[in-house]
Amino acid sequence: MTNSPHPDHDRGLEFDLGTMFTRRRTLGLMLGAGAVAGLAACTPAGNGAPASAAATSTAAPTTATAGTPEATAQVTRALAECTAATADTPEETGGPYPADGSNGPDVLTASGVVRQDITASFGSSTTKAEGVPLTVTLTLLDNAQGCKPLAGAAVYAWHATKDGKYSLYDQGLENENFLRGVQEADANGQLTFTTIFPGAYNGRWPHIHFEVFESMSNATSAGQILRTSQIAMTEASCKEVYASTGYESSQQNFPNTPLAADMVFGDDGGVHQLASTSGAVETGYTAALNVII
Repeated sequence: MTNSPHPDHDRGLEFDLGTMFTRRRTLGLMLGAGAVAGLAACTPAGNGAPASAAATSTAAPTTATAGTPEATAQVTRALAECTAATADTPEETGGPYPADGSNGPDVLTASGVVRQDITASFGSSTTKAEGVPLTVTLTLLDNAQGCKPLAGAAVYAWHATKDGKYSLYDQGLENENFLRGVQEADANGQLTFTTIFPGAYNGRWPHIHFEVFESMSNATSAGQILRTSQIAMTEASCKEVYASTGYESSQQNFPNTPLAADMVFGDDGGVHQLASTSGAVETGYTAALNVII
């Protein structure tokens, strides 16, 4: 049976502007104007070149915890790639299910939203979203300041379940808020989320949404957004994960929307927002992306 979220789901930036034109979104888009060109470097775990849609490895993942050699290496690569970049991370749609106050629920002002592990709901429910483990590391860099790390900035991240559904919006998940959370960047501009590999649904390439805020206080008060964008998952990792138990609907939906045809990533083949990914179904995956603002 094909998984079919709301027909308006992620129809693109133009559609969102027409249906969710709020003060917060207006501010976020104004700040991001002119930044829709492709990002020239966005794979901190790579070798300095944009990853291909099939790029992945089967090595056991390592979490780039602040202060570890892995984190230091990621920062070094991120700075080098930011210096060589010709454009910032593109501004993208937040989709119709952001839960940031611009379209329905506002999870950002809820107690408990600041957390690294976003697999379970918080508050009145502790239901956990099941799926293949995924650790996501973002490195935030200020291009206008010579690629200076955005220490103290905050990121709100959210994505679909293994079945392509969104908490707080889809039927049966209205009282759940899992797969959503906020983290603060460290001195190197890095932050990490522990989650599950997102599922695929018709009309979109598998992805993770995120909003960048200048500070944690701005994020948790649903304040001004510096950048709204999305992370694209690699083709090879999607094929591996979707062949595993529990992702049956994603395996069916995944071939229906190629990366080049995706309404968000399709303008440049997705390479500028493609996460550098490693791991295996048995051990979990890691995904890393430079976010240049």
